[in-house]
Amino acid sequence: MARAYNWLLPHPVLTLLLAIIWTMLQNDVSAGMVVFGIILGIIIPRMTSIWWPDRPKGFHLGKMVTYSIMVMWDILVANVQVAWIVLSVPNAKLKPAWIVIPLELREPEAITLLAGTITLTPGTVSADLSSEGCSLLVHVLHTTDPDAEVDVIMNRYQRRLKEIFA
Repeated sequence: MARAYNWLLPHPVLTLLLAIIWTMLQNDVSAGMVVFGIILGIIIPRMTSIWWPDRPKGFHLGKMVTYSIMVMWDILVANVQVAWIVLSVPNAKLKPAWIVIPLELREPEAITLLAGTITLTPGTVSADLSSEGCSLLVHVLHTTDPDAEVDVIMNRYQRRLKEIFA
């Protein structure tokens, strides 16, 4: 039964996400649009599943929802902080820094989410992934303590992503 389920829905979360996005893009919540979104949500992941042979075995959707809410909050807060820095700190007093984040994550999807989270949060940009995939190079707009920035990213984001993909 599980094998048939994996064949029909190789990526159930992606199926649901595609159906929801399709319906939202149509700007019309009707039975026909929802059914067509579900059909697309089934067909597209099935057609692309050959390129996802090592998809993560464990994925905790509830923790991902919590993580997403936390990241949205962090983006809002960082927008205010960056605006304050831009408006109040003279360029000569800015302290940008390059920091290296050691990665405990091994799944490409988790590393991509971490890099995306860092880049989406104003004031930080993921710049490079080491060739071994064991560290991430990040640029910080303004910091007085680069080690504290590393700790924040490690404890606030990476730790939670490890739980999501456990």
